[in-house]
Amino acid sequence: MARKMISTTVYITQEQSEKLKLLNKKSKVPVAEYIREGIDMVLEKHKQLLPGQMSLVDKG
Repeated sequence: MARKMISTTVYITQEQSEKLKLLNKKSKVPVAEYIREGIDMVLEKHKQLLPGQMSLVDKG
């Protein structure tokens, strides 16, 4: 079953936009997919701050 997508507005810099368009042109991967991948990376990096994600080991 496919995940339901929601629409949102994100402001990025001109440089980010240009680089994403170059990636898209070379890879044929949609810019939106790269943005979702970046969001997933941030969520993974900061998962300890999300509710229900407490570790059993105190990382100090």
